[in-house]
Amino acid sequence: MSLSVDIECRVGGDGGFLLRPRWRTDARRVALFGPSGSGKSLTMQAIAGLLRPDRGRIEVAGRVLFDAEAGVDVPPRARRLAYLFQDYALFPHLTVRQNIGFGLRRGWLNLHGRRDLPERAQRWVRAFGLAALLDRYPAELSGGQRQRVALARALSTDPGLLLLDEPLSALDAGLRVRMREELAQLQRDIDIPTVLITHDRADVQALADEVFHIAHGEIQGEAEHVERGAGA
Repeated sequence: MSLSVDIECRVGGDGGFLLRPRWRTDARRVALFGPSGSGKSLTMQAIAGLLRPDRGRIEVAGRVLFDAEAGVDVPPRARRLAYLFQDYALFPHLTVRQNIGFGLRRGWLNLHGRRDLPERAQRWVRAFGLAALLDRYPAELSGGQRQRVALARALSTDPGLLLLDEPLSALDAGLRVRMREELAQLQRDIDIPTVLITHDRADVQALADEVFHIAHGEIQGEAEHVERGAGA
């Protein structure tokens, strides 16, 4: 997969934060690594179509998603990107079943009873072991279970790219290690490229093949290949 980002965006009006990331990669597992406030999440939001740059261009797998000069700005739902938010963004008033099915077809917000999920969603219910949790609400789930529900919802849309926004930062240390291993296994099992943003070097080591460092809204230097020890 090829991904090219060359944008500029002033966030917060005159005198606000200037986002100017410029990078290109052909890696299937990419990380943006940097401290809080460096522009990682803003860059991810621009790729997803949730933030409109002032100028520049974004291209994924040969498809132009944004080009200010050409007047191209593909709507978020048409970009075929799955976004796993840092807080998972589950709807508290919907069951696990309804959360996973949300957006797949009309009527999920008004579901009554136990209408079956389509097969493309059932695949991820089985993969993440969620069958016994389908009628529970997010408040009744553990942190790891909420993450699996959010992943199932994201992957059920058959995305061409999975965006992971600090996916482990909301978990305690012990669960973080286990879920990091699960995400790494998921990357091995599915044929979907991923872009990860994180401030944790352990995430980069486990979940990325190539890493870009970002600070003050700009990419610092060239991409680095992630080295792993034998058996990693």
